[in-house]
Amino acid sequence: MIRYLNNHIITDLKTKMVFMGGPRQVGKTTISKAIAKDAYERALYLNWDSQEDRRAIIGKKWSSDVEFVVFDELHKFSKWKSWIKGVYDTRTSDQHYLVTGSARLDIYKAGGDSLLGRYHYWRLHPFTLDELPSSMTSEEAYQRLLTVGGFPEPFLLGDERQARRWRRERFDRIIKEDVRDVEQIRDTTLLSLFIDALRSRTGGLITLSNIAGDLEISPKTAKSWLMLIEKMYLAFPIYPLTNNVPRAILKPPKVYFYDNADVTAEGGARLENLVATHLLKRLHFIEDYHGYRCELRYIRDKEGREVDFVVIIDGVIHDLIEVKTSDEKISSSLKYYSKLLKPLKTTQLVGNLKNAYEHEGIRVMHPIEYFKNPPWQEVIAI
Repeated sequence: MIRYLNNHIITDLKTKMVFMGGPRQVGKTTISKAIAKDAYERALYLNWDSQEDRRAIIGKKWSSDVEFVVFDELHKFSKWKSWIKGVYDTRTSDQHYLVTGSARLDIYKAGGDSLLGRYHYWRLHPFTLDELPSSMTSEEAYQRLLTVGGFPEPFLLGDERQARRWRRERFDRIIKEDVRDVEQIRDTTLLSLFIDALRSRTGGLITLSNIAGDLEISPKTAKSWLMLIEKMYLAFPIYPLTNNVPRAILKPPKVYFYDNADVTAEGGARLENLVATHLLKRLHFIEDYHGYRCELRYIRDKEGREVDFVVIIDGVIHDLIEVKTSDEKISSSLKYYSKLLKPLKTTQLVGNLKNAYEHEGIRVMHPIEYFKNPPWQEVIAI
């Protein structure tokens, strides 16, 4: 099936390079090869993980009449930024490049050669309720997202046993190969334990110093590892909103995983993670396509009033969102912050909701209903 980014990438390739980032096994290679087949007569796919392809990349060994070249996992090449800049600046006008990677490709350190102005950046996410195969109902997809996650292979297969095997193998490859290729980590076993600690705390406030103490690592190391797993598209932190929030807490992040089935925390953590991944996918699309600056935050003050998610687009609070497994009564904290911050929309999502309703401008609805209209088919009004 055609993923939600295919046509946008094809359009952008007409004017610039395209960088596509996203988690390992999320479908980047599939999209790349589909674009090569559908949009170009002469295309070439080169993967840095292949020794033969690596030699071709370093030696720039491809024909000038090739219309489209995919450089997969190029970020593992230590000099990839300056290398691709040189290739792009000396290319023939009718040759187009797609660079993909399972680590963030949009991070440029001060003092290095900047590629700004030469590329468009897209971030690919797993399947969600607003992007489904035509043969699958929303209800079936919702259950699969909660049990096996949204990555294409386990999601389409729908088998929990096979999904567990897939997840273990994927995690081992990321830790033992991908992390090794981009970072110097002495003890990957401790890194695995660090990630497991985050899995069991999904949706809660993360005090990195506590985890560091348990693992006997420094808080500085814990902070760098959180940045690493964000860079590798394993998980992502969100931070508290402090502007216009009296007595707001200032520091602890909450951490969510791109693979919903990675979550081991109890209660409604997996449902909350599902909502977080859906919101981040939407905000990344709005940033990558429309160019607006987007933020995903949460609210908590020193009195303990908390709202799970705050969606901010170009500095405007668009949505306050609270997530509940079965409680249909509107959260008092959601009511309080809705009146204080006056967002464009306020919503309580309930996983086992029987009947949707609205009260005092606050909508209570099921996640399926909330996420049914994808942002890539809408005009985003700011």
